[in-house]
Parts: sequence; structure tokens; C-alpha cells
Amino acid sequence: MKIHCFGLNHTTSLLNVRECLAFTPHRLNAALARLGCGQDPDFSEILEIVILSTCNRVEIYAVANRPIFDLLATFLSEIQSVPVEVFKENTYRLLNAEAVEHLFRVSAGLESVVLGEPQILGQVTDAYSAARRHNTSGKILSRLFQAAIFTGKKVRTDTRISHNPASISSVAVNLIAGTVHELETSHVLIVGAGEMAEIAVESLRKRGVRNLTVLNRTLSKAKELAERWEAQALALESLRDVLAKSDVVITSTGAPHLIIKHDHIREAMAARPDRPMVVMDIAVPRDVEESAADIPNVQLFDLDTLASRLDESLALRAAEVPSVEAIIEEEVAAYLAYLSTLDVIPIIKEIRRQANAIREDELQKTLRQMPDLSNELEQHLDTLTRSIVTKILHQPTIRLREAAGSDSAVDYANVARGLFGIDQNKPTNGQAT
Repeated sequence: MKIHCFGLNHTTSLLNVRECLAFTPHRLNAALARLGCGQDPDFSEILEIVILSTCNRVEIYAVANRPIFDLLATFLSEIQSVPVEVFKENTYRLLNAEAVEHLFRVSAGLESVVLGEPQILGQVTDAYSAARRHNTSGKILSRLFQAAIFTGKKVRTDTRISHNPASISSVAVNLIAGTVHELETSHVLIVGAGEMAEIAVESLRKRGVRNLTVLNRTLSKAKELAERWEAQALALESLRDVLAKSDVVITSTGAPHLIIKHDHIREAMAARPDRPMVVMDIAVPRDVEESAADIPNVQLFDLDTLASRLDESLALRAAEVPSVEAIIEEEVAAYLAYLSTLDVIPIIKEIRRQANAIREDELQKTLRQMPDLSNELEQHLDTLTRSIVTKILHQPTIRLREAAGSDSAVDYANVARGLFGIDQNKPTNGQAT
């Protein structure tokens, strides 16, 4: 069995490529449902799948009997209605141990734009939960994601990789603070009411910003966020009116289309030509039309801007990387050891099945030759023969289990198959080789 990681992130592709491949919740559910029913002949080779889609990455984790990266590219292309040629050169293709290590590094925050950012662990958990709901995560990926989530938690408990605040939202606020004079008295508009918006609002409040307005398509969610931080909540329909009053705009919705267009900001600036406006778009796909940056007195930042402006404040987190990598190395080894047992255990079961079948046949032949034997003695013979088989197979079983975690696991498995006449091509339930 092969474990795949097929994807792209902020290091391999620009924002305009990532945003066209980002999964909305609806499209993610549709993609998983398509495979969860197991009735799609075009993608029947995909035995298990988990899709991780965040602001900075789209990754498909899959299990198959052979390498199927081209099939995964076709799947992503069809689901997102984007030609493979648009993203093919931007993807990475990781197999087996490399795929496992990559997911553990992602979960630990080592592959994030902001080193050690905590949000990714929740996103990995959500991706796994979605796969479980649609029955697309089987034995191999379930254990993989459980191990990755455990590793992410352990990293954050045992190291200081996440102790120095540096999430995308907090970095955005740092950039705003360095750009906007008298931020405390500025009017700040937050568009969206999710986790990123929450972090942004919290960071702004800590900097003394008092005049905050939260806009969201669902007013009740805007009110929930606003109430926690003593802000004003309005429905998204109020956008044009509030823009004209806003000195800072932070957008982080999950909308699949533009929320703030060029004309919206142009009209707002016409009413306040001498007051600058800073717009921070931290959404994927982007919420703000890119050409808004051309409007006089408007500064527009997006995720790629943030990635290029991360500063030396991450040095404290970087110092923790060796400790994090040591934890990851240990947990990857533990997971790969588990995988190796998935190949050996079916062999052990088959050896035991063969031995017990022989035992049962020989026992019945003996009993037929001794018709006057009492039930009690028959039970003694049955127990005796079972004990003999168990003791004969005890040491080989121990040796196979010990070998499962070693570099010679495949060789031991092949020898055992040959000695006991087990079909080499017989499918087993596990090993990613």
C-alpha cells in the first residue's frame, strides 16, 4: 500500500494559483462524498483520502496500491474545474515516509507561513473529521492523522514553538500598527467572523483600538464576535456605508468570490480623499479586488505580502525547531513501525490458520481411529494439540513482530511467505512499501 501527499503551498505557488484550488466547505464535502460512496469508477484506485485545505495549502493525502499522483491531479482538476496545467508545476509529490513526515511537520507548524502558528493543528483535525464523516479515512490514514494530531499537541506542550505570538492575524495587525498612525483612535472594520477575525480583533484590542466594527453575512455570528470584544456588529449589506468611515479594513471571509470590489473602495475614498485607508486581505480566495491597490491613498496587503514581511520576531520560535524536529522524528518512527506491522500481522494470522487447519485435520483422523474415547479425553487431546501448535509458533511469531519495526521487515515478510507458501500477491491490510 502507498501513502501519498499531493499538494501545493505558499512555498511552491503564488496566491492566484492557491485561491483557485482552495476548497470551500461545500466543495470539500462534495469531493469527499463523491469518493465516500465508493461508486466512482474513475477514482476507484483511491482507497482512502483526506483533504487538507487552508489559506496557504491544498494537500490531498491518499492511500492506493500503487503510486497514483497523476490520478490525484486529475481528481483535483475535476473537483475544482481547474486545468491540471495551471497547477501541475507547482505541486509536490511525497510518498510513504516522506508523506508521513510532511504531515507531522505541517501539524507541528513547521511548514506554516508563520512558524509554529497554532491554527494549523485545528485545521488538520477538521480535515480528518470531515474525512471520517464521509467514510474516506480508513485504517491507515486514520492512524496517520491521529498520530499527526498527537504530535502537534505534544510539540506545543513540550516546546515553545507557539509561545511567541505570530499568527497570520497577529502579524497582519503588527504590519497595520507600523503603517497606521494613531491606530488607537482609528476606525477598524473587520469583514468576517471566523477564527482569523477573532485573533485579529483580540490583537487590535490589546493595542488599544476602541472603534471596531464587525461585518458578516450572518449577523448572528458578527454579534457573537462583537459582544466578546465590545465591538459593533452589522450585516454585510452595510459594507458600502461602513467603508467610507474606515481607516483600516481586515477581511477574512470564506467566500468563494470577491466581497470588496474596486468600485466599493473608490466610492469610499471619494468621500474621504485626504484620509488614507489600509486594507489587509487575509482570505483565500481573496476578498478584495486586486486593482483596489491602484486607488490613491489606499494600501492593500494580502497573504503573500505578509509572507514576505515576516520579521526577526520569529527568531525565538526558530530556536525551538531542533526540539520540535526531534519529537517529529520519534513519532514518525513510531507510526512507520505501526505500518510495518500491518504487513506482518496478516502473515502471522495466515501461518496460524494453516497450522490450526493441519492440527484440526490430524486430530479428527486420530479421533476417528479411537471411537471409544470419552469426551473428556477428546477435550484433553484438543487442548494438547492447540498447546503444541502455540508453542511451536511462539518464537517465529515473536521474531516476525520484532522484525516488523526493522529495516529488514520486507525481507522477513517475503521469507515467511515463501516458507509457508503464502501467496506473494495476496493483498494485506496495511504496509506502505
